[in-house]
Amino acid sequence: MSAPSSFTVADTPRLAAFRRNLLNPVKLRLFALQRLPMAALAGLRVTELTNEHATVTVPFKYLTKNPFRSIYFACLSMAAEMASGTLALMYTSTSEQAVSMLVVGMQAEFTKKATSRIAFTSPDGAAIAQAIAESCATGEGRTVVCTSTGRDEAGEVVAVFRITWSFRAKQKR
Repeated sequence: MSAPSSFTVADTPRLAAFRRNLLNPVKLRLFALQRLPMAALAGLRVTELTNEHATVTVPFKYLTKNPFRSIYFACLSMAAEMASGTLALMYTSTSEQAVSMLVVGMQAEFTKKATSRIAFTSPDGAAIAQAIAESCATGEGRTVVCTSTGRDEAGEVVAVFRITWSFRAKQKR
């Protein structure tokens, strides 16, 4: 499911506060240590977060490398998932209604060896926000296929991940 180009996300104080917290290096580190310890250990960083897109970097270092002198594919997929997952978390955690989110599928294409810091960007904020809004309105689950494109420091595409997220508004009690 993709969002029509006319769907826009209104900025709210709650969204702005979420972005400020996640872009703060100390608060991100504390959040990662508490909720995403492997991401903290691998050194993933949220470097950009707007209502529409998120960018997450994964470094090429001892803990992320494989025997072939590149970044291990699991570390790349973790960063790709976190790019779209950050957008999903932003909208689910600031929603008036409780919404569950879950990865239900993933597809990846690797085009170049990852031998430097890789930045994954997901431009699917509007599609995620729309799916969550629809789920809250109808009570039915919605899925969104988010694309996270990883680029090396030279700007070349290293990998493209398509991660399918499922969103379902929880029943009010």
